[in-house]
Amino acid sequence: MRPMHRLTLFAALAVCAFRLDAQKATTVDLTREVAGREPKSFLPMVGNWVVTKDDGRNVIFADGRVWKKGQAAGGLADKARAIYGAEHEEFIDNVKAFAYFPIAVARDIPDFANGEIAVRFKMIGGTLDRCAGILFNVKPNGDYLAVRFNGTEDNVVLWTFKEGKRTFTKRGTENFPLELGTWNDLRMTVHGTDFKAYLNGKLAVEFTLPAPVSGKVGLWSKTDSMSEFEGFTVTPGAK
Repeated sequence: MRPMHRLTLFAALAVCAFRLDAQKATTVDLTREVAGREPKSFLPMVGNWVVTKDDGRNVIFADGRVWKKGQAAGGLADKARAIYGAEHEEFIDNVKAFAYFPIAVARDIPDFANGEIAVRFKMIGGTLDRCAGILFNVKPNGDYLAVRFNGTEDNVVLWTFKEGKRTFTKRGTENFPLELGTWNDLRMTVHGTDFKAYLNGKLAVEFTLPAPVSGKVGLWSKTDSMSEFEGFTVTPGAK
């Protein structure tokens, strides 16, 4: 093999390896979290989020019983700075102004544009709501998208939160009755503007987004919902 051919082959292998690495799934590790404390891997921005034990393993618990609507989480400035650095002021201002739904942002996932996000959730209880969802397309101004399951409605819905206003985007047509205290899988995929959400492997929502997404990701809840989360996994897709 000539030297030039060897270099070409090595370059091709390097590009291939880079592409494979780019597709690697990242699962948020909860093993180093401390039960009874606020999580470090997910930064609570709104609501009360705590690490708890379920069958001996760490999970993230959204405890809506102790959260008051309109109340941002403690230490918001430091958390926003950890995510957005010097460009955190607008995010803080909008989160404080529009703290309507409990959210926690994954600290070490810098951006999600294409691919898949999956999480396991368990509904524990809630009088007004029993919700669990995936937060994505989180912008520095506080805008975001969320796909969630609601145990009081038995459905999966895609919502838009923009400029402090939540708007219905697309509701799944099928009902999914789920029992409290059982683990379930919520998964969403984005390829360009093509969005799909699946509940326990079954297609629940299909929608064409108005524009491609790009932003932070995390967990979403609502009012007095009590839900546990684990296995939050992001798998990037080709851009």
